[in-house]
Amino acid sequence: MTTRIVECVPNISEGKNPAIYNAIARSCEKIAGVKLLDIDPGFATNRTVITFAGTPEVIVEGAFEIIKMSKELIDMRSHQGEHPRMGATDVCPFVPVSGVTMQECAELAKKLARKVAAELGVWVYLYEEAASKPEWKNLANIRQGEYESLPARIGCDEWRPDFGDGKKLDESFGAVAIGARKFLVAYNINLNTTNKKLAQDIAYNIRETGRSKRVSYPDGDIVKGPNGKALNVPGIFTNCKSTAWVIPEYNCAQITMNLTDIDVTPVHSVFEEVVRQATERGMRVTGSEIVGLVPKQSIMEAGQFYLKKQGLTTGISEKEIINVAIKSLGLNDVSKFNPEEKIVEYKFKRKNRLVDQTLEQFADTLASDAPAPGGGSIAALCGNLAAGLGTMVTNLTHNKKEYVDAWDEMGKWGPVGQKLKDWFLEAIDQDTDSFNVVMSAMSLPKKTTEEKKIRNEALLNANKQATLVPLSVLEKTTDIIPLLEIGLAIGNTNCVSDVGVGAYCMLACAEGAAMNVRINLMGIDDESFRNDCMHRLNRALSEVRSKHKKLVETVEKSLHF
Repeated sequence: MTTRIVECVPNISEGKNPAIYNAIARSCEKIAGVKLLDIDPGFATNRTVITFAGTPEVIVEGAFEIIKMSKELIDMRSHQGEHPRMGATDVCPFVPVSGVTMQECAELAKKLARKVAAELGVWVYLYEEAASKPEWKNLANIRQGEYESLPARIGCDEWRPDFGDGKKLDESFGAVAIGARKFLVAYNINLNTTNKKLAQDIAYNIRETGRSKRVSYPDGDIVKGPNGKALNVPGIFTNCKSTAWVIPEYNCAQITMNLTDIDVTPVHSVFEEVVRQATERGMRVTGSEIVGLVPKQSIMEAGQFYLKKQGLTTGISEKEIINVAIKSLGLNDVSKFNPEEKIVEYKFKRKNRLVDQTLEQFADTLASDAPAPGGGSIAALCGNLAAGLGTMVTNLTHNKKEYVDAWDEMGKWGPVGQKLKDWFLEAIDQDTDSFNVVMSAMSLPKKTTEEKKIRNEALLNANKQATLVPLSVLEKTTDIIPLLEIGLAIGNTNCVSDVGVGAYCMLACAEGAAMNVRINLMGIDDESFRNDCMHRLNRALSEVRSKHKKLVETVEKSLHF
């Protein structure tokens, strides 16, 4: 079952005093189930991006604590900073991560907005997917005039907040925008100049809203339409909000942007365009910076883009692809980019996993008196080894001049193999986890009739899950077959024995997983469930056995001398 996770990213108007921004950020941890992921302060912007996550049931309370604490510790009447802002907590968006819809996040935003207005007496505007009117979907429209414009909004129907008394402004706090949105990547590109005008010129060109049309570029008169308003020239990228500033601590100008839909406008596309335009203007991009967290997808796509640009295979490990992205985008230019700290999915990695052990530690744990890991985890490990060997063949074939005709196929199958390898790696711990759930169910009390009923239901569900894990491993094993077949058919002939070993590992995975399915079914009385599992088992196992036999026969013929 997918864990329901929502991310929340409050931006507070304090980035200079660690005691203040850390206290505000950590206030969300008062709520059980909330996990603080990142605190990213900016001195020049005087702003801190806080990232935390939790289930829908707890995330609103965590956000409320941050807004409440920022009200106590920040006074906007003396605030100054490079970044646009209108409140102590300036924005507070909810972002769906897994098992949660955008609509659910919009409802969470409204729930928080009502609570903030009622209990803290603060103005709240709803934006993005929670917006109450179309023009307020865009945060820039709400934040027009920034904090300094708020007194003029008092009693003004046009600017009446969605929640809060529009006739009474808390001037020490200001106003907060609460909303729901897709994952926003806050991204800065660094230039080898301190000239803000040159950087701003590029920022205008790339952002969605673009720039005013002029008679002549860049300083000619602005062209106006029949209504007297300036005509606009749209920018290159949609879902890109961009401006420029000079950061004294970095001694450089930055083009700073929010990428609001990385499926449409990926990081690497913007980076490449800025490099091109900077070169035209006699400047050089020295690197870039991710502010806060970034989805793994964004970094992986960048790494794959640059590998393809270099004519190299993308069928390498996730870690290597991410390293290519870091180097290509210059993400270590002004601050260290640590994937474990900056990639959002990595923040949810469970600690003390079997797969994080050294080979020696894993072997010792396996050979100890601990009941897990056991045969199920080892079956998954065999699948991992089979996929790894198949992927190795693709990489030892790609870019070898004597196999030029196979490059395209190897380039296609390499990434497939990497994903298979990683899938089986995760399954090693999943099998052990499911066994531990069975053991927990067995330890439930069984003195009363009610306790026995609860225990039996828990045990049945745990045994079913413990059966489905190795069954999924068995069925996934069939995906390894074409990887090994293509390697044997057109791969590097020096790797034929590696394909053979991979075939035996594949068979061991399938046979071992099947045994674990059968032994777990022995403790399940649900006949329909048992029949379905055995049907799936027999179908997958038959396919693996048949394909394994053909693979090994072909390998053996190649090895005769």
